[in-house]
Amino acid sequence: MAHSKQARKRLRQAERRTIVNRNRRSRVRTFVRKVEDALAAGDRDAALVALKAVEPVLSRSSQLGILKPNTAARRISRLTRLVGAMGAAE
Repeated sequence: MAHSKQARKRLRQAERRTIVNRNRRSRVRTFVRKVEDALAAGDRDAALVALKAVEPVLSRSSQLGILKPNTAARRISRLTRLVGAMGAAE
């Protein structure tokens, strides 16, 4: 338990940040899932649209500290490669 006034305030702030970060992480996962669902369905157009939507979300999440920068870059790279391979397979 926090004993000082500052420690109690830090706990309150941490609770608020946890809620915000949880929502942002959920948003990232939702956008990534849209790309993966389009890939699984074999819908290249939907995958391209979803990829264009997910890139800024992943980049922003790394800037905000939700994901590490390399993690965001890796995910963007992998999704881009999968969507690109989908076009080459046709």
